[in-house]
Amino acid sequence: MSKTPFEESHNSDNELLAEYHFDYKKSKPNRFAAQSGKQLLKVGLLDEDVAQVFTTPESINKVLRALIESMSQVTDGDTA
Repeated sequence: MSKTPFEESHNSDNELLAEYHFDYKKSKPNRFAAQSGKQLLKVGLLDEDVAQVFTTPESINKVLRALIESMSQVTDGDTA
């Protein structure tokens, strides 16, 4: 009786098989990524004390938008 594909690909060392190793040197940027129409997201790392206060992305964005708005008001009023 022939082996099933699952029996042949069993790897007891829990490592990826050679055919799954990806050579990143040969990779190219996705030329369709900019056309996806999705919003560009930026990720930043918060210090632990800041992360304890701002626990959700929404709270972080709300505070940063308020800061941006107050900064623009200060610079607009400083035309003297």
